[in-house]
Amino acid sequence: MEAVEQQIREWVERVVIGLNLCPFAGTPYKNGQVRITLSPAETEEALLDDLRRELQLLKDSPVETLETTMIAVTGMLANFDDYNQFLDVADDLLRDEGWADDYQIASFHPQYMFGGTRANDPGNLTNRSPCPILHIIREASIDQALADYPDPDSIPRRNVRLMKSLSRQERRGYFPWLE
Repeated sequence: MEAVEQQIREWVERVVIGLNLCPFAGTPYKNGQVRITLSPAETEEALLDDLRRELQLLKDSPVETLETTMIAVTGMLANFDDYNQFLDVADDLLRDEGWADDYQIASFHPQYMFGGTRANDPGNLTNRSPCPILHIIREASIDQALADYPDPDSIPRRNVRLMKSLSRQERRGYFPWLE
């Protein structure tokens, strides 16, 4: 399990922050406000329990201490279609528990594929991670970050262009688990 967490940290540092895919990630990560936790859950209900616990932990923690949580799913959801279906269940949990206005889940997966793209489209790399990840983000933090950032709508387009500009060798360097 330590190896998985280390792989995620390397991905966050080299890809997410290093390539500036998320211009808002660097400061909270460097300040120790990003929690990375592993869920070995093998059933939907067990994973929902882990998600509930992390949402409650975020709710109970001041943003100065804990900005966001990344749940690395190690026991299930290796198939992207299964993962994508679980995201609907996770969103239902946010609504049912009354957390939909406070949190959202950003999605990352080794097989991530945007609708209308082919599996090997380099643009998909913007959301590819070493393992399935449920990234819980505070809505207030997103609102604040977007308010302070000029043209936030340009970020996804810029990221896709960046991924497409990388050579095959560079992609292998940034995403070694995909080989």
